[in-house]
Amino acid sequence: MSNEAAIASNANTASIDAATPHLRRVLGRWDLVLLFVVAVFNLNVVPSIAANGGVTIWLWIISLLLFFWPQGIAVIELAHRYPGEGGVYLWAKEVFGDFHGFLSGWCYWTNNMMYVPTVMLYFVGVSVFALGTGHQALADNTFFTLGAALTLLVVLVVLNVVGLGVGKWINNLGAIGTGIAAAVLIGLGVIVYFRFGTNITAADFKIPANPRFVLNSFGVICFGLVGLELASVMGDEIENPQKILPGAVAWGGVLSGLLYIGATLTLLITVSKQDISVLQGIVQAVSHMAARVNASWIVAPFALLLSFSIAGIGSAWLAGSARIPFVAGLDSYMPAWLGRVHPKYATPYAALIVHAVVSMILVIVNFSGGAGVQETFQKLLSLAVVLQLVPFIYMFGALLKLAVADDFVRGRYSKTTLLFAGFSGLITTILGIALAFFPAQQITSIASYEIWMFGGTLLFVGLAAFFFFVYGRRKAARKVAVAPVT
Repeated sequence: MSNEAAIASNANTASIDAATPHLRRVLGRWDLVLLFVVAVFNLNVVPSIAANGGVTIWLWIISLLLFFWPQGIAVIELAHRYPGEGGVYLWAKEVFGDFHGFLSGWCYWTNNMMYVPTVMLYFVGVSVFALGTGHQALADNTFFTLGAALTLLVVLVVLNVVGLGVGKWINNLGAIGTGIAAAVLIGLGVIVYFRFGTNITAADFKIPANPRFVLNSFGVICFGLVGLELASVMGDEIENPQKILPGAVAWGGVLSGLLYIGATLTLLITVSKQDISVLQGIVQAVSHMAARVNASWIVAPFALLLSFSIAGIGSAWLAGSARIPFVAGLDSYMPAWLGRVHPKYATPYAALIVHAVVSMILVIVNFSGGAGVQETFQKLLSLAVVLQLVPFIYMFGALLKLAVADDFVRGRYSKTTLLFAGFSGLITTILGIALAFFPAQQITSIASYEIWMFGGTLLFVGLAAFFFFVYGRRKAARKVAVAPVT
């Protein structure tokens, strides 16, 4: 190649790089640890799980061993082999092909369209305690709850459009708030236990005669343990990801697992399972324990702190999942404008706005159907469980495919470790999806619940097929039609 040709080639490469949207690397080691804690340890799912009794402690342990630990291995291994923005989208695409990558990323994104609203509803249910006594009933007021939830969603979108450099502090404050809130909850539980004992017995940890409601909680537990993959979705925004990601995954995983078991045990010890509210269970427990030790003054500041924590959870999942349509827009499987970045803040603002708008519509539709606040929460959560776990089928399947390949080359882990993690994680994930179709005890109409679950699952998977096979191919055909003849 001549010098002139080389210069021209380098100039062309530079112009392409300049035209490609770039995101800023702003996430350090402890930003990641705190992100994992705020994303994985979600206090909002604990009450709905603890309401099913002591048997859920065994389900937590099983899920930690057979789902959470393999998830950590999968995240570290796949991020090492396939670094870059996109996470579950990128991994499934590289291992199984373009459509599977798109479906994985699509389910990861669309599940958060339903999960983020549940976080907003939980925020309202908790924040009313910060207003003082006499305001708790506002959480059951449909109009107040809807308005407050949508307002918070708009605020989080604005903060994340400004950028992760700002938005990450919402995540970090949320993680710190989560840790302090969990410490207060568990600390009060220990004090109450030693001063007054507990009514819970060994029989409460046995499988109940009618395990129908417990079956749903297993899927919710698996759902509650996802989040270690979230940072890899933002792989291009991590400072030196190959170096700091493994340690951050380990620390975030250990802290989250301990906090989940401790919080669930505390609820079981202090509040009878039939009295646990899925939206207010945590503050309910703290209020009950604080009254017993003459410290009722702690309830309002605790609720305020927990509200910050919940806002951080919503911010983390909103920001992370919005990177999926951003990458899909760049790959031309979805409208290209979803791949736009803000000219000033360098954030995927279009994807963030679309996410928020669809979430708003889903919340309004559920409330307009006549469902109560707690039933709406549970329906959104259950469908989110199914869609969220679909990418994990691909993630654990990728470990198995890599491990059995004839040309296997060791990455972070050995073939044996990948086989065990892939197999146990895959089986647990499939089981969690199947059990999510069993209605929780807050559901009043089983028929409408199953229509919502099966219909919603088929709708979102069908939309994924449409965008990939119809929209994507039409766009590719248009590109070929207008391509210049050389």
